[in-house]
Amino acid sequence: MRRLVASFFGTGLLLRRLAGVDRGSGTVAAAFALAISLLLETNGQLAALAISVGLSLWSTSGLGDDESPGDHDPPWVVIDEAAGTFLATVGLGGPPALVAWVVFRLADIAKKVFPGVAAAERLPGSLGVTADDLVAGLYGLAAGWAIQFVTQ
Repeated sequence: MRRLVASFFGTGLLLRRLAGVDRGSGTVAAAFALAISLLLETNGQLAALAISVGLSLWSTSGLGDDESPGDHDPPWVVIDEAAGTFLATVGLGGPPALVAWVVFRLADIAKKVFPGVAAAERLPGSLGVTADDLVAGLYGLAAGWAIQFVTQ
């Protein structure tokens, strides 16, 4: 059950199944989470955020040890990317949500360029797996809200 949840209900395993690679699995899962977020109102987005953070902390506890020792965040573990997406898009829809999502993905991928993201990843265990995506999500949220403010 933990593996299913950690893979965001299989989305983290799609690229491995289709192309034999894990690279890009976080973006695939984040795209699914974006689609879900766009269907929700703000309260639903907040609920999705709370649920995904809780599920991320629970499902990633102890994962990675059997597949890649020393790597507590294997590529197929993408529930954290879903949580980051839900944070980045809270209260947003349309183009601001898309901008927020892109900035979130950039911050998550280029962790060293965005202050605090890499440091959050170094936290122990499931907290580190989840926290870097939440910090990256804050960058996305700020960008999305800025776009929304400017375009209204």
